[in-house]
Amino acid sequence: MSASPRIPDLFDLAGRTAVVVGAASGLGQASAFGLADAGAHVVCADLDLTGAKATATVIEQRTGSAATAVELDITSTAAVDALVERFPAAEVLVMTPGMNVRKRMTETTDDEFDRVIDINLKGTYRLMRSFGREMASQQRGSIITFASFRAIVVEPGQGIYAAAKAGVVQLTKTLASELGTAGVRVNSILPGPFETPLTEQIKSDEEWWDAYAQKAALGRWGLLHEIAGPVLFLASDASSYVTGHSLLVDGGWMAQDGRFTPRV
Repeated sequence: MSASPRIPDLFDLAGRTAVVVGAASGLGQASAFGLADAGAHVVCADLDLTGAKATATVIEQRTGSAATAVELDITSTAAVDALVERFPAAEVLVMTPGMNVRKRMTETTDDEFDRVIDINLKGTYRLMRSFGREMASQQRGSIITFASFRAIVVEPGQGIYAAAKAGVVQLTKTLASELGTAGVRVNSILPGPFETPLTEQIKSDEEWWDAYAQKAALGRWGLLHEIAGPVLFLASDASSYVTGHSLLVDGGWMAQDGRFTPRV
C-alpha cells in the first residue's frame, strides 16, 4: 500500500500560478492573500489597476514573493483572451467581480438588466470559457467561480442579481461536467453576508444590516479573511475529488429559517 500524502502538503500551492479576478478589494483581495500565503504566484487582475497593484504590494510584503498586477475588463472577450495568452500556465482561476442593482423588478430597466448580467454572468462565462479551454489542453487546473447565497434564496430587489448568480452555479456545473476527464475541476463558492463594496448600500441602513446578522446562525456578518480558507481548499489538491460543487460560506444563513428562536 502506498503512503497517503501528508494533509498539509495538499494545501501547498508552491510553483503554481493563480489568477484572481477582482483582486483589488473585498473577497477577491482576501482570496489573493490566502492563495499567496499558500505559496502561489498570484496574478491580481481587476478593472481597478491601482487597487490590483496595492494588493500585489501587500502580498509581496507579507510573503516576500512577487505578485503581478494586471488591468482587466471582464466585459471584453478580447481582454479576457489576452489575459489567458499572457498566463497560459495558470493552474488556478478565482473570479469574484459582481455588481447589483437593488430595485424591485418592475422598476428596473433593460440597461440595468444588461449590466448586471454582463458582469456577473457573462463576465464569468468569458473567463470560464477561455481559461477552461487552456487548462483542458494542459490536463490540469482548478476554476473557482463566485455565485452567492442569492442564487438559492432571494429578497425583494435582488431579482436580476439572483438570476445571474443562479446562472453562474449552472455554468459551473456544466463546465465541471465537460472538463472533468481533462483534469480540470470547477466549483462555485456561494458567499453569504460579507462586508464588501457590493454591500455598502446595506451597511448604510442599520435595520437592514442588523437583520442580515441576526439571520445567520453565527449571528454576525462574515469577515473577509474567512473566505480565504474555502478558496484555498477548492484551489488545492486537498479538494482533488471535488468538482461541480456549490460551497455555501454563509455563517449558517441557509441552515435555519431565522424567524425566531423557540422556547424549547
